[in-house]
Amino acid sequence: MLALPRPQPAGADAAGRRRRARLAPYGAGVRAMAPWLPGMAMYGLVVGVAAGRAGLPAGAGFAVAPLIYSGGAQVAAAGLLGAGAAPIVVVATVLAINARLVIYSAAAGPYWRGTPRWWRALAAYLLVDPSFAVGYDRYRLDEPDCRAAHAHYLGAGLVLFAVWMSACATGALAAGHLPESLQLGFVVPLFLVGEAERRITSPAARRACLVTAAVAAVGRLAPLHLGVLAAVVIGLAVALATTRDETADAPIAAVAPAGTAAGNETADPSPETQDTPR
Repeated sequence: MLALPRPQPAGADAAGRRRRARLAPYGAGVRAMAPWLPGMAMYGLVVGVAAGRAGLPAGAGFAVAPLIYSGGAQVAAAGLLGAGAAPIVVVATVLAINARLVIYSAAAGPYWRGTPRWWRALAAYLLVDPSFAVGYDRYRLDEPDCRAAHAHYLGAGLVLFAVWMSACATGALAAGHLPESLQLGFVVPLFLVGEAERRITSPAARRACLVTAAVAAVGRLAPLHLGVLAAVVIGLAVALATTRDETADAPIAAVAPAGTAAGNETADPSPETQDTPR
């Protein structure tokens, strides 16, 4: 005898629809982050291998990923710690590399107003380049009501965090079992060069990158591995100074033609166009 499905109460259907509607923005955030995940997984794998080969204790190698949730800063920290740099140099270098996150938080902060403190703490922890790119696009679409955008951001940030931690842990565990001839270290600078190239969209960025590379090359032999820190700090200073100069010059360039045109419009008309008195 064929058993017919038992009809569901109308209240259960409504509850299911509400649950799906509530979870939909999280899923949308995961899908929006999906194109980033393969590259970030490879990057995290190589970062984990680099940490494992840096001669760090196993606990320290695993702790770097969650404590310094930033690929470039993790690479710098693992390299400096493995080379015996002073702790203050490591901390200062990581802070300088992650200074861009201050700009990201300033841009995202207005959308996070009114959320619980624990939510803001979690959102700030997950704030890295891909999560900011994916989340900020949704915030601009959803303002002023950002409740769905909050879920979208968390979905994207949490799946990225899970993939990154898994990749870093896998790389750290596999580092001792990989042949030394397998040189994966070149993947990190290539990835960082690719990331930097996409962001070099202004003269200020170009000058900052050139100065940073030059100072880092000259400072390779600096004591206590201060060359990396000096390169980051000087590069940031050049970028800020150049951006300030461009911002100051832009209104002058924009106003001059307008003023000239306005002057032409308000100047006395030429004799040929003046009406002669009759």
